[in-house]
Amino acid sequence: MLSAESAGIIRATLPVIGASLDTITARFYTTMFAEHPELLDGMFNRGNQASGEQRRALAGSIAAFATALLERPDERPDRLLTRIAHKHTAVGVTDDQYVIVHKYLFGAIADVLGEAVTPEVAAAWDEVYWLMAGALIALEARIYARAGAEDGSTWRRWRVVERRQETADVVSFLLRPAGDGPVPPARPGQYVSVRVRMPDGTHQLRQYTLSGGERDGLRKITVKRVLGGDAPDGEVSTLLHTGVRAGDELTLSAPFGDVALEDGDAPLVLVSAGIGCTPIAAMLEHLAATGSTRRVLLLHADRSPEGHPLRRDMERLADGLPSARRIFWYEDGARGDSRPGRLSLSDVEIPPGAVVYLCGPLPFMREARSQLLGAGVAARDIHYEVFGPDLWLGHAA
Repeated sequence: MLSAESAGIIRATLPVIGASLDTITARFYTTMFAEHPELLDGMFNRGNQASGEQRRALAGSIAAFATALLERPDERPDRLLTRIAHKHTAVGVTDDQYVIVHKYLFGAIADVLGEAVTPEVAAAWDEVYWLMAGALIALEARIYARAGAEDGSTWRRWRVVERRQETADVVSFLLRPAGDGPVPPARPGQYVSVRVRMPDGTHQLRQYTLSGGERDGLRKITVKRVLGGDAPDGEVSTLLHTGVRAGDELTLSAPFGDVALEDGDAPLVLVSAGIGCTPIAAMLEHLAATGSTRRVLLLHADRSPEGHPLRRDMERLADGLPSARRIFWYEDGARGDSRPGRLSLSDVEIPPGAVVYLCGPLPFMREARSQLLGAGVAARDIHYEVFGPDLWLGHAA
């Protein structure tokens, strides 16, 4: 809980600091990486740095946490914190790095705002930072423990046993552990980090959802090649597409992610677009493997049937469930029982009491969420996953 004295200062200064957070976080990352370049080797993704997504996500999370402390002083924003903690554990964040972040973040605040940062203002925001950092450190320790990695080391080698071209720009890799040792369990909807060495010698990470393959110790990831070629925003997916074949090995983290299918009897609505179908495919596979009789409504939107990743898997799995219905929308080439255009729920019956899992590009998810709310789904029952830094964090509640 934030002290009363600090709460007053945070309330008075949040508009000013909030308006400057993008500038502050840009200065923070520039200075920190200049003095700790090792953080760009195997932890911070330089594509997210180049695009500005990482700093915008950081700024949004700080503002959301401070706002939550003011609006709900007796309630910890666990939904916000859990999402961040899973992102952190997926890249191996350690306790001591919070000290490094504190140094450079508060240095950036002082540089950007100058004399406006009085000792009292600095102390109040210091309290906010360590409340957030302390909560995250505790959450991350528990997540690491569940993954069998109390020391933060979750990496192991996996061998590619099959490479499957799903569409022109999407490929799946079926993986088996290389060597002995227990494999941490995965829940349908979770993701792993893939750690690769780039041609310049730097290691880079990207997170990919486990899209299925949970049998006989196998796992599957499905990777869309991001346009950009040698540019940072597409370098990992390009390397995986052009350089990885059956028999090669990849370094993967343990599975992480807070948006995972929960068991129960409530009806399910699984909504996706584009490569956002990967967690949905894993959920369908789990439902099929467990003989689920839950009512399932599968909704997917894409540009065309040919560009729909995992389409045949989704059709097969949904059609094999006793109480499932599927509707696919295609902007081009809709045929058979698919619908033309974009996802529209105007004539789709959403089951009462449904739990929704949603994944796809942010604009799609915003529109789909709005339609779901309009159809009577409770906000608390809509669970979403964002690929990359969560720029929606704090705004979807």
